[in-house]
Amino acid sequence: MTTTVTATVEAAVAALRRGEIEWARTSLSARRQLLDQIHGNTARYAQEWVETAAGIKKLPLDSPLLGEEWVTGPYSLLTGAAALAESLLALEEGRSPVDGYPIRPAPGGRTAVEVFPHGVFDALLLNGFSAEVWSRPGVDAETVRARAGLGQRTPASTGGIGVVLGAGNIFSIAPLDVLYQLYADNRVVVLKLNPITDPLLPVLEKIFAPAIERGFVRVITGGADVGSALVHHPDVNAVHMTGSALTHDAIVFGTGAEGERNKAAGTPQLNKPITSELGGVSPTIVVPGRWSKADLRFQAEHLATQRLHNNGYNCVAAQVAVISADWPQKERFLDELRAALERAPQRPDYYPGSADRVASARRTYPQAQAIGARTFIEGLAPDRREPALRTEYFAPVLGVIELPGDPDEFLARAVRVCNDEFEGTLGANIIAHPASIKRLGERFDKAVTDLRYGTIAVNAWTGLGYLTARASWGAFPGHILSDVQSGIGVVHNALLIAEPERTVVRGPFRPSPRSLLHGEFSLSPKPPWFVTNRTGATTLRRLTDFAKNPRVAALPSIFASALRG
Repeated sequence: MTTTVTATVEAAVAALRRGEIEWARTSLSARRQLLDQIHGNTARYAQEWVETAAGIKKLPLDSPLLGEEWVTGPYSLLTGAAALAESLLALEEGRSPVDGYPIRPAPGGRTAVEVFPHGVFDALLLNGFSAEVWSRPGVDAETVRARAGLGQRTPASTGGIGVVLGAGNIFSIAPLDVLYQLYADNRVVVLKLNPITDPLLPVLEKIFAPAIERGFVRVITGGADVGSALVHHPDVNAVHMTGSALTHDAIVFGTGAEGERNKAAGTPQLNKPITSELGGVSPTIVVPGRWSKADLRFQAEHLATQRLHNNGYNCVAAQVAVISADWPQKERFLDELRAALERAPQRPDYYPGSADRVASARRTYPQAQAIGARTFIEGLAPDRREPALRTEYFAPVLGVIELPGDPDEFLARAVRVCNDEFEGTLGANIIAHPASIKRLGERFDKAVTDLRYGTIAVNAWTGLGYLTARASWGAFPGHILSDVQSGIGVVHNALLIAEPERTVVRGPFRPSPRSLLHGEFSLSPKPPWFVTNRTGATTLRRLTDFAKNPRVAALPSIFASALRG
């Protein structure tokens, strides 16, 4: 370790040691005011953030894809800080953060908290979408209420120093992870940026300036040597990382043959708590039904978006579609899916190793179709030995599995395959016609309950769960260090619900006005995050502006842009 690395790490840790003493003395009111300041700074520097992100991802400033950077950048931090501030206000006033939220029993002795929509603006801006956080089995509503608040229930009992190893794909991940360490875990925190995101250092330092000045947060750059020095520093109490399972195992068990032996023996070399969000191979189950031509086209664009948002560099990008071999409309849907992949805007491969991973997929599957820079693979087997089910390509590669059976048999079989054969448990999507959901009834509800994933989206993309500040985000609970899959623990979770099991997101099958014509009560047009949305950048920039200062006067321009998409 060089002198420079040592000096950087020691300076950060020394500042945080002093800062922890101050953090323990900081009242809930002052902590809430800090969130308000971070919110204000995020609003002030949002444009700089997005322009810097565009440079990293090689997107022109007039690209329609820039909407992704608005909504997964400053918008996510704005809404996350605001929602956390509401939770702290509740605790200040002697209430539970979940008070006022609809709570109902969920299957299997669970409790569901409806976290979206929350208020009139949510109901108007994403009409027809909803999200619930489910507890683990056996946790009743009173227990959820009593335990919500996590580290802020005992603010003077701080948790030491935490390290966040930032992600390099979605640029709100790292700052939101910092907030979670600071508030949920009640730790002061040093963020080590992924080298891809080093250009964001100046804007993040401006956003977190009030926390940096008081020693609550440090943001530093550097390579693996800096990260290693941080996580192994004796004064660091906990680690959180976003990345791959390979990186996780290198941190926890070491590298090379010695690391493999340590992992096999279950002897970690990092003897402190580590939480993580690690991605995986996410499925989309397409339930057969009678769909119109417009339905086929819209849902094909939906599935293409689930894969191609951020060019597939998402931990929850859908990698494999699970469809019915006996669906009479199967070939028409696959034709529409190929067309949607072709229509989606082309974009640079900014994430390191993308081209190599695409080439590897094409070598593994000679039958793969090249659709522009995208790769489409049919004929996958529902077997864990299938490489595409255990390799997260993190690139524009989409595969298809076909399973036999009528809708009832197909859905039950699809759930088993997703649970037992796919690598990872971060997110799973289900696309189903409302008539199919109604006909399946309790069997459909059972399928949602049986899926072992941290976020499940019905007629929506699990990425919406990421964007919902009060939803939990992370793997399905139960993984261990030696078989970490999609990680351990959750983030976001702005209601500070203790040990949630999953988030369930639901959306309309059709966009407005077709939804209304077919009896779905939803006013939402084509979602602005669709990669085929023509006005996505404008709509999501305006939505971010709204999140800076929610107000009725801003709604008409958002609606007008959304309707043109």
